[in-house]
Amino acid sequence: MANQAKFKDEEFAVGDSVRVFYGPGNPFQGVVIAIRGRGENKTFTVRRIGAAGVGIEKIFPLSSPLLTKIEIKKKGDVRRAKLYYLRKKKNK
Repeated sequence: MANQAKFKDEEFAVGDSVRVFYGPGNPFQGVVIAIRGRGENKTFTVRRIGAAGVGIEKIFPLSSPLLTKIEIKKKGDVRRAKLYYLRKKKNK
């Protein structure tokens, strides 16, 4: 429950560009395209464009002990709760 208090809903939202520090590996940077669940089950999906233009999405549980930090790079201005349409757009 300590992580749940550490990462509140108002810190980041759908459409924000974030850098997620999860586990011992490299940070994952991309756009938050969805937030779902509530309480201990809350997760968020981050999408980025990898090598050769391939889209990569990762789902992070907000209550995971491996989640150490979330940096907001840029606040987004969106009108939707889920940004799944970004999967079809080019160069995003």
